[in-house]
Amino acid sequence: MIGCHIGRIFQVTVAGGSYQEGLTSILQGVPPGLLLTEQEIYGDLLLRKPGADELSSPRKEPDLPILYSGFNSADTIEGAGNKNHTNGTPLVVLIPNLDRHFIHIKQYQDTNRTPRPGHASYASFAKYGPNDDAIGAGIFSGRYTSTIVAAGYIAKKILKRCGIEVFSYVKEIAGVRCPDMPLDQTFAYTENYKKMRHDYDPFYQEVYVKGRVTMDMRFLEKAAVFAQIEKEIDPIRDKAPKINAAGIRDKYGVHEVVNAPDIEAARAMVDACNKISATGDSAGGLVEVVVTGAPAGLGEPVFYKLDAELGKMLGIGAVKAVEVGAGMAVKDMTGYENNDQMHAENGQVVFDSNNAGGITGGLATGQPIVVRLAIKPTPTIDKPQHTIDKYTLENKDLAAITRRDPTITSRIWPVAENYTAMVILDHLIAHYGYQALMQK
Repeated sequence: MIGCHIGRIFQVTVAGGSYQEGLTSILQGVPPGLLLTEQEIYGDLLLRKPGADELSSPRKEPDLPILYSGFNSADTIEGAGNKNHTNGTPLVVLIPNLDRHFIHIKQYQDTNRTPRPGHASYASFAKYGPNDDAIGAGIFSGRYTSTIVAAGYIAKKILKRCGIEVFSYVKEIAGVRCPDMPLDQTFAYTENYKKMRHDYDPFYQEVYVKGRVTMDMRFLEKAAVFAQIEKEIDPIRDKAPKINAAGIRDKYGVHEVVNAPDIEAARAMVDACNKISATGDSAGGLVEVVVTGAPAGLGEPVFYKLDAELGKMLGIGAVKAVEVGAGMAVKDMTGYENNDQMHAENGQVVFDSNNAGGITGGLATGQPIVVRLAIKPTPTIDKPQHTIDKYTLENKDLAAITRRDPTITSRIWPVAENYTAMVILDHLIAHYGYQALMQK
């Protein structure tokens, strides 16, 4: 596969599959001196993994990461204080698959002759033949997005040091749309939502907060603990605090399931999705990503325009459209309506609107960058569908028997957030290089 790589300066290569031994992110361009822990990376991974709520599939994959290389495992000299700091060499993050039991593999084996409509299973078979990794869809499974979240978290941490914030949330599910809100409120809401998820995730508490896995342990020691955790997934999950919607709202000010910064809209989203799911079907939605603090001029012309690079988020499974700013709505505007007029205030450029989504000519304007992703309904559904036998080309009927998400939208937003961070950081390193050279 030659498509599993992104970036020119901040480069990420991903590997693995849904039911292989695990997944891997390999990062190049991470600056030395960045303190990293597996706990903080897992803090983002837990946001996209299947949960115990009504909108998630029953798969119980914990998504526990292991930092394997690219950081100092000890102080380079006594008392240097650079243990667990990146050292500038390629950084590798491993995400072992722990919930990959034969009963689930057998389900795929029993149905893999008949491609699932809406999945990549027919096209991947046409490309790779009978050796195609069809167990759980391999790298075409949404499971691979954990590699993007892991790599993107590291990019996001670097960006934060540069005054750039990247955040995302659910804008719409099953036709229920979250109203527009001030960005500072939206950012605060998403931060509170993440804090709630950390506090309620049993693996975050049992594995990291209680110190079952620490950065002082060697890889083989961590692997031994993971082997035990694989046998304890259900007992650990049983330790999760019971979800109390009212209590969560009072303490965190967020909805207990959906990261949509309007609690009433989030409730309506869940209700609408559940009505669809009860019929055996699934729902789609919309995710919005916002970047604040990006310097004006960030980006490149023509083939590496910043908005074109963000359009590569079509590489996220289930994303079928990406729009920047007003997006598709510009077709109904006049030039006067669409143009973001500007004026100066106290030596600063101020725009009267942001229909461009913070990008013109492929370069950032200094306004918030706003990107939206259209998420298709989960293709695995509990309804009979027409398909074929991919070996004999006989017509067949298929009913889903594998585990499924009623909607994938509520799990895509952390992927979009962290994918965006990778793109912004790659451009930022080049931007800083230009600025430095211009001053020579």
